[in-house]
Amino acid sequence: MARAAEISGYVGVEGRAFFEDAAFTGQHSGAVNVSLIAQPEFHQRWEDSGQSVTLVPFVRVDAQDKERTHLDVREGFWRKHTDDWQLSAGVRKVFWGTTESQHLVDIINQTDLIEDPDGEDKLGQPMVQLSLFRDFGTFDFFLLPYFRERTYPGRRGRLRTGLIVDGEQATFDSDARNTHVDWAARWSHYFGPLDIGIAHFQGTSREPRFFLGTRGGDPVLVPHYDQIDQTSVDAQVTLGSWLWKLEALNRSGQDETFQAGVGGVEYTFFNVAGRGGDLGLLMEYHYDSRGADSLSVFENDLFAGGRFAANDTQDTQFVGGIVQDLNSRTNSLYFEASRRITDHLNIEAESRLFNHVDEDDPLAPLAGDDYLQMRVNYFF
Repeated sequence: MARAAEISGYVGVEGRAFFEDAAFTGQHSGAVNVSLIAQPEFHQRWEDSGQSVTLVPFVRVDAQDKERTHLDVREGFWRKHTDDWQLSAGVRKVFWGTTESQHLVDIINQTDLIEDPDGEDKLGQPMVQLSLFRDFGTFDFFLLPYFRERTYPGRRGRLRTGLIVDGEQATFDSDARNTHVDWAARWSHYFGPLDIGIAHFQGTSREPRFFLGTRGGDPVLVPHYDQIDQTSVDAQVTLGSWLWKLEALNRSGQDETFQAGVGGVEYTFFNVAGRGGDLGLLMEYHYDSRGADSLSVFENDLFAGGRFAANDTQDTQFVGGIVQDLNSRTNSLYFEASRRITDHLNIEAESRLFNHVDEDDPLAPLAGDDYLQMRVNYFF
């Protein structure tokens, strides 16, 4: 029997204010960037057959950067489930990981970098996923028939590199380019306080390398997508108020074989000052064996931060912290906060500050792009 279709989602307006003038030629010179966002959701379930259909489109209309104006299907898939297995086909988002400051092993979906510089927003990934539920763990198998290239700000956009990334000239290790069939497998289980996942991915790297090219006589950055093998582990141990977290990987095929990891701890103070709120203190260390040659900004860095949940009827939340490069004086700070105003309205605030950035640091192009962002969402 089919249940009534569920329709929900949100629409929002976002303003991002920059504290300094644009650094590169062609960038929007105004201090404020405005966008409109919408993400409706449609869910239909048939209880008697264990089937469901989900559709979640996303659209952003940006007033300044045409590259940031985009439409994406975040999710659009059919699912069949039983007590022992589950099969999904279509476009989905899948998350792997445990740590706060970097989702190192999260490789299934491509990063939607025009949404936010933190890399947490993801594009929908076409896939077939089979999950087997057993007493000794869950086995997930992924067939990924189409690769999606990373998005980047355009010439007028802020939070970009000095040279424009020209995705139209992108190159690939595989002759099949973005139709190469990737695959992945993951086992996950728990043993008392330990939750663990071990995975392997083979296919097109979601993280490109860059080479210098030209377009119309102007220099541009041309992304190159390697064929890689990545084996990873993510784990979390819960001991009372303590959470011990780890993500680590070994990757080959991307110029050189390397290892990377991020691990740390979170301690939570519950019912702070007797007012019902919870305060978590976080610390994480990042390592990348490539050192200064790493494509990531995290190669020898320390993160310290905090998370507060008021547990009130307005669902007030706050998270923030600082990432310090241990090889230089470079550091970056961020905070994110949200609070419900009414049953249908909430407000979000976000800020990122790039401090004391060395000229040869991967964050150098963003040194003048400190910003404060405010967003109001209407949920229906």
